[in-house]
Amino acid sequence: MRQGRRLTTVLAGAAMLLGAVTGTAWADPAPPPVPPTAMNVPGPAVPLPAPVALPEMAAALGGSIHPGVQVRTDGAQCTANFVFTGGGKVYLGQAAHCSGTGAATETDGCTSQSLPLGTPVAISGASKPGKLAYNSWLAMQGAKETDPDACAYNDLALVEIDPADVASVSPTVPFFGGPTGLDTDGLATGERVASYGNSELRGVAALSPKVGAALGDTGNGWSHPVLTLSPGVPGDSGSGFLDAGGRAVGVLSTLNFLPAPGSNGVGDLARMLAYARSHGAPGDLALALGGPFRSLGLV
Repeated sequence: MRQGRRLTTVLAGAAMLLGAVTGTAWADPAPPPVPPTAMNVPGPAVPLPAPVALPEMAAALGGSIHPGVQVRTDGAQCTANFVFTGGGKVYLGQAAHCSGTGAATETDGCTSQSLPLGTPVAISGASKPGKLAYNSWLAMQGAKETDPDACAYNDLALVEIDPADVASVSPTVPFFGGPTGLDTDGLATGERVASYGNSELRGVAALSPKVGAALGDTGNGWSHPVLTLSPGVPGDSGSGFLDAGGRAVGVLSTLNFLPAPGSNGVGDLARMLAYARSHGAPGDLALALGGPFRSLGLV
């Protein structure tokens, strides 16, 4: 869900990724969900480094740069998902499509164009812009990726935090806490989820925390449709999703009409991180752990 250039298109009624209707979603029509009986089929192992808790970030819990802050790439506003480390640097995650440059309906990551690596990204709470350090769309195009599920759902970018701002980074998700780890087995139908969106369009801060339920897996495990109250809206793109145990499970990418009106498509974070590690991101790229998780049973 992207503001800036594409928000104007949305208000005019044209299609846009997570911002306007094109067939069954605010995005290019995605492959239809697999039948419920085939959902949640375990995918291949995705080896990843263990999540890390860095002392400099532990001291910054409640810092000004954290999951859920607004990020702007060439004027387009999205929402950051989680904090990552790798190669001795600290990164903030956002959706790859937040730096897209093509038409509003160009949402296939293997063909859609993006701003280049090194592009400045304004980060709320930071004293200096970050810079685009990895983008799954660019990575897939460089690798000549042919997997249709990866092309449709691999939607992750990493924004390198300027060294001057690292001490202001907190990996803790507002309101909910966590992440407590990385989810690697997808989402079963009915499993509870939580997210923190921060779109400027929402206008009511109390609606930023969202809880809901998963509708299973689709795209051979690359994506998880979820239904939350309230749903993600344009500007929430890139928001992180947590499972019922506080583990980071995905990144908000689309607003769908199927399998349920108002549901969101959430890209699988474990798969996207595994792809990133083997396609240009640091080999030790890892999720940074946050503070104590607030049980969804208390929300």
